[in-house]
Amino acid sequence: MSSAPIPGGPGAPPGGDSVPAGGTAPAGGTPPAGGSRAASVRGRPRSEAADRAILDAATDLLAERGLAGMSMEEVAARAGVGKATVYRRWRSRGALALDAFMTEFQALQPLPDTGSLRGDLLAALRAWVRAVTRTPAGRILAGLVAAAQDDPELAAAWRARVLEPMRAQHQIMLRRAIARGEIPASTDMDVALDLLYGAAYHRLLQGHRPLSDTFTRGVVEVIVAGLGGPAVAAPLGRQAAPP
Repeated sequence: MSSAPIPGGPGAPPGGDSVPAGGTAPAGGTPPAGGSRAASVRGRPRSEAADRAILDAATDLLAERGLAGMSMEEVAARAGVGKATVYRRWRSRGALALDAFMTEFQALQPLPDTGSLRGDLLAALRAWVRAVTRTPAGRILAGLVAAAQDDPELAAAWRARVLEPMRAQHQIMLRRAIARGEIPASTDMDVALDLLYGAAYHRLLQGHRPLSDTFTRGVVEVIVAGLGGPAVAAPLGRQAAPP
């Protein structure tokens, strides 16, 4: 997924972590139009080493404290760069957090191709669960989802950069299943993906039940059966086991 600009503006988190009123960055340069990840048209060339240091520092702080505990000043200090250097690249804390998240998360979500819908759904959901339970991505994701509720620009960036590209990628699995004759051509792919990831997000954000492999397999079996795919009988003695 390519990195799209994320504007700062009035939706950015408070507390000095967005570009000051009027769109003027701190001394040292003007942020590129649109904010995050866009190359500056004025000033010195972008330093890939500085980018990497800033993203690494942001990722570490997000993992340690969450989005609410991360400030642009502390990111700059930990990365060993000036605050103006951070603001030239990212106009708000939410924009930086989203880029830091994507840098880590994207590589953990490959498109499966197992030859069956059941196998593809299992592989995709297991990869998502591993990412949010065994890496800092889970805490960062939960923080971004929470922050987006009060930040319309971050919410729009989340949909454009994370949600829609992931859904487009996973629709490929469903199209393959249609081509193989596993599910009807009339399958509502949006509903199918909502069922797959909606259940997982619910458990991640509510924390009321574990994101276990039993849960993952149960979700996939319900979806495959509901879409009209071939059923697989549960092992003897497991039919009544709770997820």
